Amino acid sequence: MSKKLLIILSGVFLTLCIVVGGDAFALKSLDPSGATTGLTVDVSAATAGSPTATEITDQIGKNKVSINMMWVLITGFLVMFMQAGFAMVESGLTRAKNAAHTMSMNMMIYPIGMLAFFICGFGIMFGGVGPLATLGGYDGLNQEFAISLFGHTFGLFGTKGFFLSGVYDVSVFALFLFQMVFMDTTATIPTGSMAERWKFSAFVVYGFFVGTILYPVYGNWVWGGGWLSQMGNQFGLGNGHVDFAGSSVVHLTGGVLALVGAIIIGPRIGKYNKDGSPNAIPGHNIPMAVIGTFILAFGWFGFNPGSTLAGTDLRMSIVAVNTMIASATGAIGAMLYMWWFKTKKPDPTMMINGLLAGLVAITAPCAFVTVQAAALIGLIAGVLVIEAAFFIEKVLKIDDPVGAIAVHGVNGAWGCIALGLFADGTYGAGLNGVAGPVTGLFYGNPGQLYAELIGISANIIYIGALGWVVFKLIDVVIGNRVKPEDELDGLDIPEMGVEGYCGIRLDKNSETPLSK
Repeated sequence: MSKKLLIILSGVFLTLCIVVGGDAFALKSLDPSGATTGLTVDVSAATAGSPTATEITDQIGKNKVSINMMWVLITGFLVMFMQAGFAMVESGLTRAKNAAHTMSMNMMIYPIGMLAFFICGFGIMFGGVGPLATLGGYDGLNQEFAISLFGHTFGLFGTKGFFLSGVYDVSVFALFLFQMVFMDTTATIPTGSMAERWKFSAFVVYGFFVGTILYPVYGNWVWGGGWLSQMGNQFGLGNGHVDFAGSSVVHLTGGVLALVGAIIIGPRIGKYNKDGSPNAIPGHNIPMAVIGTFILAFGWFGFNPGSTLAGTDLRMSIVAVNTMIASATGAIGAMLYMWWFKTKKPDPTMMINGLLAGLVAITAPCAFVTVQAAALIGLIAGVLVIEAAFFIEKVLKIDDPVGAIAVHGVNGAWGCIALGLFADGTYGAGLNGVAGPVTGLFYGNPGQLYAELIGISANIIYIGALGWVVFKLIDVVIGNRVKPEDELDGLDIPEMGVEGYCGIRLDKNSETPLSK
């Protein structure tokens, strides 16, 4: 091809580009500022570019629900990622010889709990919740089993939505995803308190129980329209038992199960001497535990703000900041309390648990309190988790390798009490069918505190009793605890068939203290 011909062809090609490009620009000009992107022509209409008033308002409504649904899904994804945080914290705070076993429990509780929740847990918890207002108003979850006593109605559990059957609706599926990952957070808590001696087969059976009945029934009472949520309407106690994001539903439930399970399974070999004094059994990887803590703190921005169930609810900014501040005061409070009053060292493991305790405690009241109250709630949680951990270990003689009972159980209860004390009456009007906002004792409404205390008590009684039955049944049928020789050698090979740290020579004997 001659040079002259090449120049001519190039000119023709350039001319065509200009002509075609010019036509395209005539249809839609470039918009580097975004000012002209998203106009009338983008509104869905029978006649493109000429929507009717109804078509415009329909588009507004669809956009609002779309924003809410995206918010619910994205924050649900964040909560799902918390499973990685739990896995790293628990594995880091336990021994190297059990790393694969501890990690495996934290991984498998996700699919096991999910399938259990899918089978019947979601239906029991939300089968009678009523219209999903922020997600489009679907009202098919309308079958709550209730009883009447002394002129009052007590909702006990839902009866619709098993296997997600008969509720083939986009809003229900969004709610399922968001609530399923909350359930999984509860389910993973006992894997910390029972770590290093729990038989994997027993853990698997437990996983199905927690997702099908242990978690969903109490969850229905608080979030599914059950009797605890209706104490405001039925008995005039504030807005009923209020728990914005799960201090009682998620964390207290997990903490009570962790307590019951740890009592039944007993302490690790070497934990206590003959005189009852405890021996320290250090975790093998503090850096891993710290990274896991940051993952959990990050995921909590899905946990708490996501519980608005609405990306259009601007209260989410207050929820997020309250969550962040409480985590900070929890960590600092725990660090200083250990440093000044306990061991004269700041102790990174207690910094971890202090930060998590602050997050657990603020989870219930995060939407209803001022940021100053959030700071105080977190600070108290940071001290409370230390005193609770020492009391559980030294006085009750319960071996909890990661402090799950103190972090989730004790501070889950404290979070609900804090709501009953500090709720300032600026948010929550209409919640649980009560016209007024959520207001605590310090702002003139003692009834809210009573409702919180009743909810805590109901959790401890129901979850404690049923959890005891479940763990005892598992113990009788297959046994909860591994063989002593396997516990001493480490659970990775006998239970999982794979070492957590292949190619690294572990001094397994030194990881188990000798009882005196």
